[in-house]
Amino acid sequence: MNYRELGKTGIKVSEIGFGAWAIGGNRHGLSYGPTDDKDSVEALEKAFELGCNFFDTADVYGWGHSEELIGKTLRGKRDRLIIATKVGSDFYQGFGFQTFTAEYIRFALDKSLERLQTDYVDLYQLHNPSLAVIENGEAFEVLRNLKVEGKIRAWGLSLQNHNDGLAALKITRPDSIQVAYNIFAHEAAKKLFPLSAELGCAIIAREPLSNGFLTGKFTYASNFSSGDVRKNWPKDFINARIKASEALNFLIRRDQRTMAQAAIQWVLNSTLVSVTIPGIKNSEQAIENLQSAETAPLTSDELKEIAALQEHQFGLQ
Repeated sequence: MNYRELGKTGIKVSEIGFGAWAIGGNRHGLSYGPTDDKDSVEALEKAFELGCNFFDTADVYGWGHSEELIGKTLRGKRDRLIIATKVGSDFYQGFGFQTFTAEYIRFALDKSLERLQTDYVDLYQLHNPSLAVIENGEAFEVLRNLKVEGKIRAWGLSLQNHNDGLAALKITRPDSIQVAYNIFAHEAAKKLFPLSAELGCAIIAREPLSNGFLTGKFTYASNFSSGDVRKNWPKDFINARIKASEALNFLIRRDQRTMAQAAIQWVLNSTLVSVTIPGIKNSEQAIENLQSAETAPLTSDELKEIAALQEHQFGLQ
């Protein structure tokens, strides 16, 4: 495992982390289908064994269940872990609520600390705040205070829209920004990445596998189960992703590199990325994803071919 600096925080993170949304399970919907806690525990243990020290979760994942699994499984290893969690999706009120007041952030952090079985969080992130919340700035003040108090070591934002990251950097100086970044969704690299680097803000690249479509495992006949976020996506959208992934089959090298590993390598090819966080549900996925940097590296010709496909929208237009 290779390690990188998390911006200017002084925190060193494994360049491939553990995306812990899926292990929260689908009991409350909006996850990646059913999970088995036994598999989740084995995945967490295997990831740590392989050198992963960065575990990214959120209080809303499984309504606290993802945090609970991390706290229980990795207990006793706290000094070797970098735990990142998120706040803002106020599931305490029910589905769909968002709250970013100072009072709520403090309340939610205390609850997260209980579930994670720790007295501090390494990175605390606002979870999909709106542009209005970013411009208001109240949440940033309490995050700065929590950092001074020692309850968090660093703070950042996890955003849906990379343009909101540009706005945030004009208003405040977060320690990190988390955005989607993969072979299909690479727009953030144009402006957000350079500005973040200039200001010492770390980039956390989520969805390196584009919700699983960059694994090459899905076909036009694939279906998604209840509780899977992809179940209600438009069929045309899903088919377009599958068609685009088929155009990348040249990246697969038998016994040397899977498409998923190539996709993760592509993300890590950017030196401005501190860590990428593929979602992991079981030990097999932990092994495949976390060993990506050890597989056959992408060649210059492969990188050029990917760039050409991106330029022509993978032939979808």
